[in-house]
Amino acid sequence: MSRVKVARKSTAIDMTAMCDVAFLLLTFFILSAKPKTQEPIPADPPASTATFVIPDTDFSTLTVGQGKVSFNVQGDDVRRETLMKIGQDNGITFTPAEIQAFATTESFGIPIGNLKQYLSLPGDQRSKFAQTGIPVDTTQANSELAQWVHAARVVNGSLHGVDLKIAIKGDGKEEYPTIHKVIVTLQKQKVNKFSLITSLKTVTK
Repeated sequence: MSRVKVARKSTAIDMTAMCDVAFLLLTFFILSAKPKTQEPIPADPPASTATFVIPDTDFSTLTVGQGKVSFNVQGDDVRRETLMKIGQDNGITFTPAEIQAFATTESFGIPIGNLKQYLSLPGDQRSKFAQTGIPVDTTQANSELAQWVHAARVVNGSLHGVDLKIAIKGDGKEEYPTIHKVIVTLQKQKVNKFSLITSLKTVTK
């Protein structure tokens, strides 16, 4: 009696579920990723072996480069209230659209007098606006940088109930006098503890 031959069939693997998982993961990473914003004043900080993760809240960064200073404070709510306080202190009224535009601005280096012109521009044009830096004059009782730091500290304490942490991010080739002016501005507000942001350097073994 002859043996019955069973037809061979190729193995088929359904990849539908795997593709769904891959696209779900890709979508998750795209939506959860935080894009890197372009800083108005470029700064290449010196290297260091110390590691410290910059927090997402209750934190302000003063970037120093090319003899200019830019200001950043974390949190849309803090930025919104800080601008309103700066406007009240300087007799400037900002529209709701200008306040919302400032709330989404990560960092800026513009004198207070030019803020309305800057905030009235569309988002793509604001990135091309000339950033001349925030005026820092330690001989004045209340320079513009001092106003921003003080307003952000007051607002952050009022909204979040904690002190605002401050860091200085300076270009590695920046001249010392500009850094010194920023430090003096902080010390005049009795802010004697602050961080210095650096790039990560590999430890040699």
